[in-house]
Amino acid sequence: MRTDNRKQNPKNQYRINEQIRVREVRIVDENGATVMPTKQALDIAHQKGVDLVEISPNAQPPVCRIIDYSKFLYQQKKKAKEMKQKQVKVEVKEIRFGPQTDEHDYNFKLKHAKEFLEEGNKVRAYVFFRGRSILFKEQGEVLLLRFANDLEELGKVEQMPKLEGKKMFLFIAPKKAGQAKKSQQKMDRERREAEASNNAAMEDIAEGDGLAASAKGIEALAKLRETATEG
Repeated sequence: MRTDNRKQNPKNQYRINEQIRVREVRIVDENGATVMPTKQALDIAHQKGVDLVEISPNAQPPVCRIIDYSKFLYQQKKKAKEMKQKQVKVEVKEIRFGPQTDEHDYNFKLKHAKEFLEEGNKVRAYVFFRGRSILFKEQGEVLLLRFANDLEELGKVEQMPKLEGKKMFLFIAPKKAGQAKKSQQKMDRERREAEASNNAAMEDIAEGDGLAASAKGIEALAKLRETATEG
């Protein structure tokens, strides 16, 4: 059955049958492409009981298919759905810390961050400083750098810890598939070095007045920054 043009051809949809008013068209099918007069293409479509559907109006001449219009729309809808399913939707997941987050809470949030990165999402980790805890911002920076180091196998730092108001942010993006990974031996060595630096920095900050780290603490932070941005 021929398709009712006006009912089946909504606004901004494909032109079909007599709506195609150019002199000639290029017909594509499983056998290739053939240029022919539009009237001839219409006659073929009518004989087969289907439609002449314009699929590429800007081509010279316009490209058409001889197919049932309803079937054609179904195929296009199916293709669009499949393409949408294949697209990876990247979301930004938030992880919140306090400046004195305990080890259990840290590991819990680290586990979730790994899951987010494995799913292809970005992670925005931040330390929220409540009241006078802003005096210990170095401690928050150490925490975020340790977090970046623990996620280095799965993510790459997009933005180093940055203080904005009462929050210090760290942005980590998932590594692309196929990106070269470090050897296990190298990762273990760097992790041990980072942990040693982290412990030294934490002890130094705890012994200080909270306003600034000592020279040893600052050196540890520098090492952590270097470790977090490698890879």
